[in-house]
Amino acid sequence: MLRGGKDAYWRRKAKEIVEKRAREGTLYDGKAIENVRKGLKQWEDAFYGTRGAAPADEKRGFQTASGIPLKPLYTPIDVSNAEYPDQGFPGVYPFLRGVHPTMYRGRPWTMRMFSGFGTPEDTNKRLKLLLEHGETGLSVAFDMPTLYGYDCDHQRAHGEVGRCGVNVSSMKDMEVIFDGIPLDRVSTSMTINAPATVLTCMYAGVAKKQGVPIARLRGTAQADMLKEYIAQKEWVYPPEAHLRLVRDLMVFATKEMPLWNYISISGYHIREAGSSAAQELAFTLADGFGYVELGLEAGLKVEQFAPRLSFFFNSTMDFFEEIAKFRAARRIWARVLSEKYGVKDKRSLLMRFHTQTSGASLTWQQPLNNAVRTAIEALAAVLGGTQSLHTNSYDEAWALPTEQAVEVALRTQQIIAEETGVPNVIDPLGGSYYVEWLTEQIEEEAYKYFDRIDSAGGLLRAIKTGYLQREIAENSYRLSKRIEEGKDSVVGVNKYAKSEKKPIETLKINFKAQRSQIRRLAAVKLERNQAKVKAALSKMGKAFENEDANSIYPMLEAVTQYATLGEIVDEGRRVWGRFEEPQIL
Repeated sequence: MLRGGKDAYWRRKAKEIVEKRAREGTLYDGKAIENVRKGLKQWEDAFYGTRGAAPADEKRGFQTASGIPLKPLYTPIDVSNAEYPDQGFPGVYPFLRGVHPTMYRGRPWTMRMFSGFGTPEDTNKRLKLLLEHGETGLSVAFDMPTLYGYDCDHQRAHGEVGRCGVNVSSMKDMEVIFDGIPLDRVSTSMTINAPATVLTCMYAGVAKKQGVPIARLRGTAQADMLKEYIAQKEWVYPPEAHLRLVRDLMVFATKEMPLWNYISISGYHIREAGSSAAQELAFTLADGFGYVELGLEAGLKVEQFAPRLSFFFNSTMDFFEEIAKFRAARRIWARVLSEKYGVKDKRSLLMRFHTQTSGASLTWQQPLNNAVRTAIEALAAVLGGTQSLHTNSYDEAWALPTEQAVEVALRTQQIIAEETGVPNVIDPLGGSYYVEWLTEQIEEEAYKYFDRIDSAGGLLRAIKTGYLQREIAENSYRLSKRIEEGKDSVVGVNKYAKSEKKPIETLKINFKAQRSQIRRLAAVKLERNQAKVKAALSKMGKAFENEDANSIYPMLEAVTQYATLGEIVDEGRRVWGRFEEPQIL
């Protein structure tokens, strides 16, 4: 998948789904299906066939958000080809119905709220507030300078420090963020990509200062660079260089941090960029298979690293399509790892994923409506079997969330978990004619995309030629056009709109954060041992230059000597240079 070829596996899998659909009588016997078919014909004649023309609902051309045409009714006929082993049981291959035998009856999903803004002190306060309110896992966002590997005193950081996340310029900042938070008792997710290796080393360095062995650290660094080139555009180096760093992190963490999920393979940003559900699923899993091949090239066995690969999906407003996407994702991942890569170990076949409700679905018009959107999207994620969930705050189309908005978002998850009864039954929509049919449709689309990516020369080639980016751009245009033409409704935007001068209060980040961070960084540079910093950076640079070296060990030494984020990233810029994406439109 990573480098492509003419692998017939993908085409064969898509063909198998079509051929299976043509068969009948596997889940329902032939007589039962025939009776349903007769009943359906009578119903259609009674309510549709006697009008002389297609009724109004047929003229509208109903479809999912991905453009999959929808019939008015689904019956056993639409799933008569299903074989129950394809659906199976929770915790049993191919895991369509869930990765754990008890799912939420055993324990609820991890509730994470995206935190991180202003100074490290601001973020530390917010993290502690969320823990007090019942959050069960931490999730930290970083500002744009940090995401691009610039220190807070760099000219490109001016005006952006602390704006869309917390600023981290050295390990000293990480120490403040997690001050008073025992790292051996929490799970921390860090949304960081290009400098993910550096931030992981800083987190490990803070743990050591707390006296916590890094082997006990639990959490996730996003580190998924392939999706950066596809959708989010926050890279620093050419793809091959970033993949080298991911490889080093995989090898290091497999040995030194066995509980750490070192790549969160992200479809979230692919979806936010405008992809369909089917594209999000296909491109995310293609990235996942690429990382499997990267680990194999590094000499690791899949069983060594696959349990530490996690996924990150979007949940947006097409309720049933999202549920079907999550269910299909588990089955595809398990089957491909088993059939194509020969994996036998059950733990390596499990797709565990985090879900975040859709930021792109939030509107600045009538922002309180966003609380409803988030609740619906969160419910879809739960019904789809997520292991971890972040709910967006209603004010995020305007700014970073206020404390009140964050609390409402967290309470949304708690209400679903403790008041609705939804978690009491595993996969409650399993067996739904519509959901099972839609799951198979999305699965088929994903296999078709895998074949196209492989035929295009593999994932790297598809990224460098802009194929994946064009697919997303075209779908984004299709969705925007449908909204502009009124074919798709957005309440408060193209329907039921009204004038609002100042609908809500918002969180404001001022320049105090930037001034504070620059002062702290200056103090760090003054107090550190300059000779040790220089020696550590030199050792790390030599590791970057040696393709066979593992750069994480000298990087860990550099951060603990308080080399700054920018100094470390600049060593990579010196060795690998920069990357410019292809023109796609």
